[in-house]
Amino acid sequence: MTGHENPHDDANADPASRHGRGSAETPAAEGWFGTMRQLDFDIDFFESLLCRNPGSIDVLRVLAELVSQKGLVARAVELDHRLVQALPNDFLARYNLACSLARAGRPDEAIDSLTRAILLGYDDIAHLETDPDLDSLRDLPDFQELLGHGRTA
Repeated sequence: MTGHENPHDDANADPASRHGRGSAETPAAEGWFGTMRQLDFDIDFFESLLCRNPGSIDVLRVLAELVSQKGLVARAVELDHRLVQALPNDFLARYNLACSLARAGRPDEAIDSLTRAILLGYDDIAHLETDPDLDSLRDLPDFQELLGHGRTA
């Protein structure tokens, strides 16, 4: 999936030092974050935003990326399906759904979603060939055929 690296999600980082206040002995952020890591905090935050506004495309996109980073594959599939329902002609939503489906062990659905993404205009075949989210599809004849069609399209 495409996304942004989270520079604050470092397992070895002191929470106080990330925020520039407090010390290792008395981190000022302790009361706010507790023992929660940044990625978990972000997921909780965007889940609460989604509860308030279930139709927000922006919130759905960010939350789908976050849960994917966390490895919550079933939740990523669910959110990506919602995005495709809301944006049926969005090639990026279709591509991200394909990635989530591939990670969930649903290769036929993943290839179908990839096919639709390409038909809708997804054209970054170089990324498709190297995206680790699609590793489970690499050796499948349908995926290889799709790559062949993508190169000539």
